[in-house]
Amino acid sequence: MPVVLSPWQIRNYSFSWGDRTYIMGVLNTTPDSFSDGGEFDTVEKALVQARSLRDAGADILDIGGQSTRPQATEISLQEELQRVIPVVQAVRQEMDLPISVDTTRAAVAAAAIAAGADVINDISGATYDSAMLPTVAKLGVPIILMHIRGTPQTMQQLTDYQDVIGELVAFLQARIEAAVAIGVQRDLIAIDPGIGFAKTYTQNIEILRHLAAFQSLNCPLLVGVSRKSFIGYILEQPDPKQRVWGTAAACCAAIAQGTDILRVHDVREMQDVCRVADAIWRSR
Repeated sequence: MPVVLSPWQIRNYSFSWGDRTYIMGVLNTTPDSFSDGGEFDTVEKALVQARSLRDAGADILDIGGQSTRPQATEISLQEELQRVIPVVQAVRQEMDLPISVDTTRAAVAAAAIAAGADVINDISGATYDSAMLPTVAKLGVPIILMHIRGTPQTMQQLTDYQDVIGELVAFLQARIEAAVAIGVQRDLIAIDPGIGFAKTYTQNIEILRHLAAFQSLNCPLLVGVSRKSFIGYILEQPDPKQRVWGTAAACCAAIAQGTDILRVHDVREMQDVCRVADAIWRSR
């Protein structure tokens, strides 16, 4: 029998895991993200995009100020705060939609929650900043822990696995245990296998084929395949914005294996994908 996961109650929204697939809309406030860098790098432009994502059906907005594409340059703490916090404040003033903040820094996490964010999305699995887990425990907010090796600058040289699925599961299990040991609530942890982060094309495909293995961790599962390079490789499509239907196929595969949250750029299209795929695989 599968474990019934406790829902997340965020503001007026309930995330009841297993009932349907939830959509996290990407809102990058960066000049250098791989597919939309520079498009939403002012508060005004970011707010317009936040409205668009909300109206398209996003269940949560993921606001990030530090690009995590391969070879991305790390920015200063002050610059990340300047990119993220005014956008969080502006979005929160206008709408009640749950907000996650894509950061690996505890100081940004704390400032973002104070500004009105609700969830922390840490691509390092809370390994880059030793203060992250104590901060999240103190704040009492949900955290998404992702698998990565190295940093965005080094990760694509760190793809040598003996058993990619087993090693990812072990890493995430260890991060869950570390979080719980420091006081993070077990039922406020979600996990992300980190498609594209220190993974080759072949490994990304293998992860997508074996996502069900991560259900053994008894946490909500987030998957981010949107516009990624492995899709471009299959489609022979160098333009990330032209990978919408490839993204749709990968999202459908993720839903079939029980993924709870899809992190996507093209919310309106993926909303249709989720509705049909949920009708096929989640209907009781």
